[in-house]
Amino acid sequence: MRRQIMDTPLIPAADEISQGARRVSRAVLHCVVSLSVVACSSLGSPHGSIAQSDRLDPSDPGGVLAQEANPGPAMAHTIHADESVSQGESEIFVVADLIQSSPEPIEAMASGDESAEEPFVVGATALPDIPGDALLPSTVALATPEPANQVPSVERIDSNNRAVQTDLWTRIRLGFGIRNLDGRQVRNSERWYAARPDYVQRMTQRAGRYLFHIVEEVERRGMPTEIALLPFIESAFNPEALSSARASGVWQFIPSTGKDFDLRQNVFRDDRRDVLTSTRAALDYLEKLHGMFGDWHLALAAYNWGEGNVARAIAKNRRARKPTDYSHLRMPAETRHYVPKLQAVKNIVARPEAFGLALPALADHPYFVSVAIENDIDVDTAAQLSGLSVDDFRALNPQMNKPVILAAGTPQVLLPHDNADQFIQELPRYPGRLSSWTAWVAPKTMKPGDAAKQIGVSETRLRALNSIPSRMLIKVGSTLIVPRSDGHEADVSEHLADNAMIAFVPDGSKRRRVSLKAKRHASASTHGLVRQK
Repeated sequence: MRRQIMDTPLIPAADEISQGARRVSRAVLHCVVSLSVVACSSLGSPHGSIAQSDRLDPSDPGGVLAQEANPGPAMAHTIHADESVSQGESEIFVVADLIQSSPEPIEAMASGDESAEEPFVVGATALPDIPGDALLPSTVALATPEPANQVPSVERIDSNNRAVQTDLWTRIRLGFGIRNLDGRQVRNSERWYAARPDYVQRMTQRAGRYLFHIVEEVERRGMPTEIALLPFIESAFNPEALSSARASGVWQFIPSTGKDFDLRQNVFRDDRRDVLTSTRAALDYLEKLHGMFGDWHLALAAYNWGEGNVARAIAKNRRARKPTDYSHLRMPAETRHYVPKLQAVKNIVARPEAFGLALPALADHPYFVSVAIENDIDVDTAAQLSGLSVDDFRALNPQMNKPVILAAGTPQVLLPHDNADQFIQELPRYPGRLSSWTAWVAPKTMKPGDAAKQIGVSETRLRALNSIPSRMLIKVGSTLIVPRSDGHEADVSEHLADNAMIAFVPDGSKRRRVSLKAKRHASASTHGLVRQK
C-alpha cells in the first residue's frame, strides 16, 4: 500500500477581536496522516419548539434545556489499520485519564421557570485582563518518513513541550470576543452553577473529551471561543442527551434541522450524536446566523428560537421605533435566558475561583484521533480491540444506533491515542468474524413471524433486535438488523448504510369485527361506529 506522510507546521495567528483583546489560534498538534486526512464532515431553531429536555436522572437537581446545534467542518487525524504508534515513556497522548463514560445525568436550570431553585447571589465578575502580547508558543509537528520495510509511526506528543503544557482553558480565555452582558439574569445563572460544584465538575470533565476539537474548529473559522462553550448550556456535553422535543447530541439538533445540515438519521446511525459531523453542522449554522444578523447575541438567540422568529421580532421593534438589539426584543423566556446563561459560563471559565469553583486541568492537545476502518465491525469487538470498555468507546462514538459499525457509512472511529495504537495492532490478529450482524430488507409488507422464518431467527429475537411493536406489520422496503449467517461475508452496502429506514403498519388481521344494533339511518362498521345521515 502506498503511504504518504504529511508534515503540518503549526503557525500561531493573532486576530483582533471586537473587544480589542488578542486571540490566539494555536498550532494544531498533528499526529500523522497516512494516505489521507479525513475531512469530517434550516430554517428555524434546531431545537424545534422550545422545550425543556428530559432529565436523565431524577436525583439530579434542575432540568436540561436542549437546543439545536450542528458541528462545523472538522479535520481529524486518520490512522490506517496497517500502521502502528510508537511508544515513549516521557510522552503523553490524552488530555486526562479516561473518565467514567456512563451517560452522566444532565442538569441545567429551567429558563424562566419561577419555581426553579434560586442559587445564592454572586457579585458581578469582570473578565481577566489579558496582556496584548500573551501569545502561546508555536509548535511544529513533524512526521518523519521511515524505511520502506517499517510501518510509519505517529509523532508522539512531548509532555515537556510548552505548548502541550498550556491549559486549554487559557486558550479559550484568550479567544473570547463576544460583547459581555450583565444584569440579573446573568447573576442568577452564575449563582445557579456556583451552588452546584459537583455538577460543574462532572460537566467540565465530560467536556474534556470533545473541547479541544471544538476549539480547533471554532478558531479555524475565526469565530470567538465562547461558541465552544455553547454545549455546556445545550447538553452539558452529554452526546446521548435527548430532549422532549427530540433534540439530540451535544449540540441538540432536532431531526428536521439535522437533515437540513446533512446529518444522517437512519436505522444504523444518528449523526446528530456524532462528535465530528455535529460540530461541523452547528458551526455552519451559527456562521450562517451571524452572517444574517451581524451580531453574536442575535445569532445565538436565533440558534435557540429560530432565525425567522428573531427576524420578525426585529421587524416588529423597528416598526415601533424601538431598539433592535438582543436585550430589547420580546422573546420566549428560554431564549431570554439563553445568552445570559452562556455569559455566566464564560464568566466562570474566566475566573472560576471567584465563584468558589475549580475547573479540571485540560491540556491543550487532542484527546482522540480518527482511525480508519475498512470492514463492518461490531461495537463490542471494536471496543475490545482498542482496550476500552463499551461505555468508554461509545462516549467517543455515540452515533451508533445498532451494535454494529458499518464501514460504508462510518469509515472511521474515534479513539484515544494509546487505544488507537492498540486497535491498529490487534485488528489484523483478530481470529473471528469482525461483524456478526448484517442488514435485511423486507421484500413485501409482512408479519414479523413470517420475516423471522425467512431470516432463520425466532420472532422474539427479531422483535427485540429491531424494536418491532406488537400488532404491527413490517412495511415493504424496511431494513432490519439480523444475525449474519454462514457464507454471508459481504459488508452492508453504502446505500443501506446511509439510507436504511424501518416502518410499520397496523396488522389489520388482528382487528376484531364488531357488530352493533343501530337505530335507523345508522350502521355499525368493522372498525368502529360510522353514522350515516
